[in-house]
Amino acid sequence: MTDNTARLDVIRVSEATAEPIGDEVAREAALTIFFNDMELVTMLCSPAEENYLAAGFLAAEGLIESAGDITSMTIDGVRGIARVTTKSSGEAGRIWKRFISSGCGRGATFYSAADVASRPVVSSMKLHPDQIYRLMKDFQERSEVFKTTGGVHAAALAAPGGIELFSEDIGRHNAVDKVFGRCLLEGIGTEDRILLVSGRISSEILLKTARRGIPFLISRSAPTDSGVKLAEKLGITLIGFVRGHRMNIYANPERIFTDKGPGTGGPE
Repeated sequence: MTDNTARLDVIRVSEATAEPIGDEVAREAALTIFFNDMELVTMLCSPAEENYLAAGFLAAEGLIESAGDITSMTIDGVRGIARVTTKSSGEAGRIWKRFISSGCGRGATFYSAADVASRPVVSSMKLHPDQIYRLMKDFQERSEVFKTTGGVHAAALAAPGGIELFSEDIGRHNAVDKVFGRCLLEGIGTEDRILLVSGRISSEILLKTARRGIPFLISRSAPTDSGVKLAEKLGITLIGFVRGHRMNIYANPERIFTDKGPGTGGPE
């Protein structure tokens, strides 16, 4: 058993047989975040990188801006508790404890689109489709827990030349928060970078991406209509259904060049 998987006894049924086998499944744990001594939220997650998850979640919700805002952080992995103290209370006084599930919808957010709507991402960065295909191939090959269990999502921060950070979690939002939390705690820049995700691209993922100033959001899955509208408004090039040598560009295609010019083909 690793931190993120557990081996269980199951019955595998096929057309001709039913036999007991051992199977690897994704582990699930609860993490309760205390923000300035207030019980803020309980999240279901994979039991790893809890410090990155806590920092990434607080940053995504606008409660902290940088690692310098944090005066202390303690993680109790056994009890599933993260205690974060900051220089100021942020906006936590106007919110209340909520439970956030690991499911696709996450269940709740404190973050508002108004926080980033006036700050569209500005970048002259461009990518060729071949670069995107190579990044997605590498991304999928790194998903060891998914290949073992089929039960987690993944997120990665990449430059045009390759993947720089990678995280997996049972929650698709959590995987993104872990990547951004590591960036925040370790002082890793996100300008002119690419966010790769495995799951559906919804409006919350777009808001997290815009807050970090990332010009590209790429998934092997589909976006929602709200996600596409936000991408257009926030200046993010949104790409979905990257499978093999195919992809769909949903917003701001001018950053993609192919042999025929920007938006369709090679450099100008």
